Amino acid sequence: MNFVRKSSSSRNQRTPNPRRRRQQHLLDVKVRSRRATQNRIRNALAVFSRVTLVALVCGAVYVGAREAARRLFFENPDYQLKTIELQTDGTLQREQVLKAADLLEGENIFSVNLARVRDRIQELPQIDDVEVIRKMPGEIDIRVVERKPVAWLTSDKEISDPFVSEAAFLIDARGVLMKQKKLLPEYLGLPLILGCSSESLEAGKVVESPEAKTALELLRLSTRSFMQMRFQIREIDVSESYRLVVTDKNRTRVTFGLNDLETQLQKLEQFLVYCDNSKQELETLNLLVQRNIPVTFTDTPTEVINATIEPPVEQRILKAIPVHSPTKGASAPKARADATPIAKATSTRRQKKD
Repeated sequence: MNFVRKSSSSRNQRTPNPRRRRQQHLLDVKVRSRRATQNRIRNALAVFSRVTLVALVCGAVYVGAREAARRLFFENPDYQLKTIELQTDGTLQREQVLKAADLLEGENIFSVNLARVRDRIQELPQIDDVEVIRKMPGEIDIRVVERKPVAWLTSDKEISDPFVSEAAFLIDARGVLMKQKKLLPEYLGLPLILGCSSESLEAGKVVESPEAKTALELLRLSTRSFMQMRFQIREIDVSESYRLVVTDKNRTRVTFGLNDLETQLQKLEQFLVYCDNSKQELETLNLLVQRNIPVTFTDTPTEVINATIEPPVEQRILKAIPVHSPTKGASAPKARADATPIAKATSTRRQKKD
């Protein structure tokens, strides 16, 4: 049997203790985590320094560019606003538009906010569209499209002259109310919408009442070629909430309902064609009724004029006098006391001698 002798080194080596091994492992972990933390801090500082450097460079560029722009553009006398060109297709005055835009000549052209100027001008009730253009080096062009009034609108049921009435407003096809400082002669011939008392009226407001909107729609539909020549609307009474009473230039009164205006205008056109063919003049027509429409006619202007110039001669009725002799027994009529006696007639021929 062979015996192997162990060496002294192997014999003196201690068996590892589990507790010692755990402590050694913890030391290794702490060393590695400390190194990782240092690396992270080092990397973060590097990133921060780069970001700070980039921010400083960008800030310096921004400040330099802003200062250069201020000196080259905003404080350069060559870029002062010298000309404000206004183009309008209506009655707005130059002072009125510039006051609304808060725009003055002499200020720097780059300091003018075009969008803000456009919004301020757009607030005027007369403005439909506006365009503001900057032209270098010192000009701004303003092009204005004004609203086109299509009628007068008032809450009163009767009005003599809308030109001088404070209660009368001009209204465009979209229902926007306007007050013009300068009234053109063609405004006097616009139709008049009466009795719109269901809401308050003020310049710049859009009317919301169904009656007023229906009246505007009726004005739009009546601009067709035949209707515009044959039925020219002068007044529209919207005081009643279920109908419109329309009067044209010939004093014809037509009652419309608030719905289906197209069909009602077609019926009106048929009646007007009938009047033209029969040489009659329409006086009243009620289109609220679907069947058996009430209609009345009046004398034509020619008949009225002829009756005025040549009035009809009133025929006199005379008493008939009998021509036969009175019957026997009847007393002869007594002669009037003041009657002149009639002399007896004598023959002028000579009598023959026997």
